[in-house]
Amino acid sequence: MDTFSPVQTLAPGNHSLVPRDIPAEPFRLTPRELDAYLARIGLGRPRAADLPTLVALHHAHVTSFTWEAIDAFMGWPVDPHPRATFAKMVDGRRGGWCYEMNGLFGAALAALGYKVTRLCAGVRRAEMGDMAVGNHLTLRVDLDQPWLAEVGLGDAILAPVPMRPGAIEQYGRAFAIAEADGGWLRFHNHRHGAAPSFDFRPGHRDEAALAAAHAVLTRDAGSPFVRNLVVQRHAPGRTEAIFNHTRRIVTDAGVEERPITDAREFARLLREVFQIEVPEPEAVWARVVETERDWLAA
Repeated sequence: MDTFSPVQTLAPGNHSLVPRDIPAEPFRLTPRELDAYLARIGLGRPRAADLPTLVALHHAHVTSFTWEAIDAFMGWPVDPHPRATFAKMVDGRRGGWCYEMNGLFGAALAALGYKVTRLCAGVRRAEMGDMAVGNHLTLRVDLDQPWLAEVGLGDAILAPVPMRPGAIEQYGRAFAIAEADGGWLRFHNHRHGAAPSFDFRPGHRDEAALAAAHAVLTRDAGSPFVRNLVVQRHAPGRTEAIFNHTRRIVTDAGVEERPITDAREFARLLREVFQIEVPEPEAVWARVVETERDWLAA
């Protein structure tokens, strides 16, 4: 297993932990919430729900918010409903993972008049098979054609792409969508991506599967996000990441990994590089140290 790509190989867990229902058609932000969201990503009210606006919104979202699964790692409550996500990510100056990142983005797009569909997808379905389905939420936006809007993978595309097989190049990195088995399409991340691929069907909606997988990934002891601290962010000319006690920087030149030495450096990285306001960063670092100690002792 790649040290930076924890495999989501999870058996079904306690589904009594499934969060409250989320409608397949995205929840819409209120006008006040939409204005606050747009201010958070540095954009004004768009004039039209068209492709150029979608491109601008997508880029602004992925460069303004940090992908992070700190709550799952710390055992803190995680509510994927877009209203809770808005409070966390916009009001609370935090980031989120796919259920939150794509969930919030879908709610904002719906409020702006886009036709958005929440799709039930599977990271690493290429390796895991259908047990992976539900471990990823992605979005379909219908304009002149179906578009894949994907702000929740952490280190992938900056702009939406047509929802059809083909090669993709963005900011000097190669991505692709290819046909997979059973009518699935497979999005391939760039070669240094933390998650190598996810599968989706253009019309596959399954909120129950998303909710069940979310419950396992946030609460099951075998979850890679309970066992590991993962934080990722797009930055100019690079992507930044933290995997436990390691800082990972990906540029066109390759991958550089640096050890994080102590709690003070860790808190500075969260604040200055990843631009998130995390409660009790010292406690998060203490759990990183404890986790690493347990691994060494095993």
